[in-house]
Amino acid sequence: MTTENNISDNEEKVLNPDSENMANSPENFQKPESSEINTEELEKNDDLNNSENLLETAVLEEHEINSETNSPEQSLPPHAELSQTMPSLNENIAEPEEIKEPEETEKPTIEEEKSEEFSDSKFEVDNDVIVEQKLNSSAEILAKLEKIANLQDSGVHFKEFNELKDQMQTLIQSESAASKNKLSEDETSHYVHPYTSKLNVVLHMFREKQDAYHKDLEVKQEENLKNRQAIIDRLKNLYTNSEAGTNLFKAIREIKEDWSNAGQVAKNEFKLLNNNYFFHLNQFYEMLDMNKEFLGQEHAHNLEKRQHIILRSKELIDEPSVQKALNELQYLHKLWKEESEPVAEEFRESTWLEFKEISNKIHDRKAELFTKIDAEQAENLTKKNDIISKMKAIASPEKEVNHSYWQQSIKKIEDLRTEFLKLGSVPKKMSNKNWADFKEVLRQFNSKKNDFYKGLKNTQQENLDKKLNLIQTASDNMNSEEWETVVPLFKNLQEEWKKIGHVPRSQADKVWTDFRAACNTFFNNFREKNNVSEDNWKENLKQKNEILSELKNITDEEGSIEKIEELKNGWNKIGKVPRENLSINTEFNKTLREKLKLNKINEFDLKEEGLSEAQLSDKARKIKNQISDLETEVVKLGNNLGFFADSSRNNPLLKETYVKIDDKQAQLESLKVTLHQIISGE
Repeated sequence: MTTENNISDNEEKVLNPDSENMANSPENFQKPESSEINTEELEKNDDLNNSENLLETAVLEEHEINSETNSPEQSLPPHAELSQTMPSLNENIAEPEEIKEPEETEKPTIEEEKSEEFSDSKFEVDNDVIVEQKLNSSAEILAKLEKIANLQDSGVHFKEFNELKDQMQTLIQSESAASKNKLSEDETSHYVHPYTSKLNVVLHMFREKQDAYHKDLEVKQEENLKNRQAIIDRLKNLYTNSEAGTNLFKAIREIKEDWSNAGQVAKNEFKLLNNNYFFHLNQFYEMLDMNKEFLGQEHAHNLEKRQHIILRSKELIDEPSVQKALNELQYLHKLWKEESEPVAEEFRESTWLEFKEISNKIHDRKAELFTKIDAEQAENLTKKNDIISKMKAIASPEKEVNHSYWQQSIKKIEDLRTEFLKLGSVPKKMSNKNWADFKEVLRQFNSKKNDFYKGLKNTQQENLDKKLNLIQTASDNMNSEEWETVVPLFKNLQEEWKKIGHVPRSQADKVWTDFRAACNTFFNNFREKNNVSEDNWKENLKQKNEILSELKNITDEEGSIEKIEELKNGWNKIGKVPRENLSINTEFNKTLREKLKLNKINEFDLKEEGLSEAQLSDKARKIKNQISDLETEVVKLGNNLGFFADSSRNNPLLKETYVKIDDKQAQLESLKVTLHQIISGE
């Protein structure tokens, strides 16, 4: 008896050279190595299947079972889940949000990656989304991308989508370059391709659907696992607890059809699940007193499947895409092993040899693929080295640069980084060096950029401290009505503010708001006070002149103290006088001190004559508070003088300020003497 020979070492999995999954790490690319389908087990299964056929014949003729056999499918190692979708190469769509050094992560080898991609996919011959040829118009490509992104199951078409995306980006670059050549330099810097925005929207929509597709796939795999376990339970019950009169032929056909349509499950669950199914299927065939009609129908059904597989494999010989042909061939081998057993003995060997011969012809085309991969890798190396050179030029500017330069450079580096990572693999012997050069130039750029902003941050902090000091001075004086002194002060503060540079962005709005509020408060008060009628000011001046004349005529006669007190209170009740007559206040204070000295009494004793002994401590407390307030006012006036370049007494703008300081100093000395007398009991 002849058996199926081992399939040649051409039955290996080959990575699509267009896949981006291998582009980002140089260590991971290697040419595919042979991985034969385990045909020794196929031969073993042929023997088992022949034994099974003999056994089934014996059951029909003699109605007795002589031995136990296993289905050929049971000993064959599964390559992937049942009824998976046709394999296609995954290409991730990635848009980096910030400049960062790529991480060196271990990625799967070509064979591992292709094996995973194959086992998670299903071939669809009539898929109208497959891109057979490149489109020439960016509008056509964008429309095609949008059509795929709007599909309900767009996640399964990621390979076709990525091929179109690469065409679109190439066209946009070429069209943008052509358009910029026709524009001036200023127009070129602001030029944006009209399809860029819409392309980003389509890419974002597709990426969201692809993520949702993978999440949904995990849920479906879990549901499919439960369904397949339920099918196995039905199969087990069919030969252990079947009721009398059950149509076994119909029941087993429904179970096998349900199993075939149950959908994919997780890889780690498949092998045990598949072996369990075929174990119970063999048990069913062993217990079933199968008639020749049933066996013939089963063989005919499986033979028809084999013929369809052979027909499709012949079409793959002339498939333009070698990678597509290899991927689909692997899927056809899975179908052969899982869904086309058993067949009649006279067709078993012949169909297998025909399928094997066709498979060898397809695998002979792999040399074309390797030649294409070598050429693409050499081209990728040239492009990546050019990108590294551009990044070095940006990271090492010839002249001193500013904030604007680094902001523009960040975008340029990000674009170059994205372009670099999007390119495919390079020759293995140059891979490590190319990757190291790329990481090094990124480190250089980030280091110089960070050094620039660290220095800028220190300068901005110093500027912030200066502005906070100006805000404090403005806040301390914003309610002052000493216009002759404080108006020049605020003008000087505003000039100083303009001279100070930038502050940290997080504080810029706050410090400006605080400073502006203090300035607005002061000048609003200033305008409000100076809007008083000029007639009222003149009337006030007239009343103050009358009081001043009365004060000058007072002598040291009895009752003069009460008169002085009355005049002082009347003076304080009168409002402002015209600015040019402000000196009358100084004259009044000077005359008041002279009259008090003449009468040998302190100014602050005017209202406190005749206090009881119990009230003396309260009087001392009040004087202490007055001393403290006067000292604070003297210090504030002295600080305000420091904001003027010429703060000497000869400065006419500061004349009034110095008079006020002298008056307050005199009052301060007088209060200290009075406080000493109260404490000492004099």
